[in-house]
Amino acid sequence: MRPDTANLKVDGAVRAVSPDSVKVGDVILVRSGEKVPLDGDVVEGKSQLDTSALTGESVPRVVGPGEPVLSGMINQSGVLTIRVTKLFHESSISRILELVENASSQKADTEKFITRFARYYTPVVVFLSLAIAILPPLLLSGATLSEWGYRALVLLVISCPCGLVISIPLGYFGGIGGAAKRGIFVKGSTFLDALTRHCQLKAD
Repeated sequence: MRPDTANLKVDGAVRAVSPDSVKVGDVILVRSGEKVPLDGDVVEGKSQLDTSALTGESVPRVVGPGEPVLSGMINQSGVLTIRVTKLFHESSISRILELVENASSQKADTEKFITRFARYYTPVVVFLSLAIAILPPLLLSGATLSEWGYRALVLLVISCPCGLVISIPLGYFGGIGGAAKRGIFVKGSTFLDALTRHCQLKAD
């Protein structure tokens, strides 16, 4: 989603620069097929913008002179001349990238615990299964590799942590998705837990 360059207009000429070097008030050019690199207002031109990366809306948005545009949108048709209103680190795309990078800190305590649990539980189960498959045939008379290998596989199936590890994140995902369908946008699972606690206190 991060744009690599911005077409900066200086004295009638256009040159490709890093979005970080563009200042507020500078004028940039966005051609058809390019991403809008910074937030700004359209000065000249009319075009359709793909906003799905930011809003999830599949229908293109038509913009013209005087209308605001956000970084991360994709220009689909005409050429737009845009006056920058925010620096790159303050733009919409930078804020989204920051949220993605910090998403792990927004996980609920339950999710963090189950991730730590699986980190230790899974290797223990795998090595225990290997021990069950290999050691008895070596140490016990009459024990066969096929019999104890089958028992090791049974242990793996019974003790597999996949259902537990997957179900908790999916539960939060379903809760956030269900809230979004009702027009309630939750930033992360930790906020969903906070909302649950608040509702419980209110009910009590």
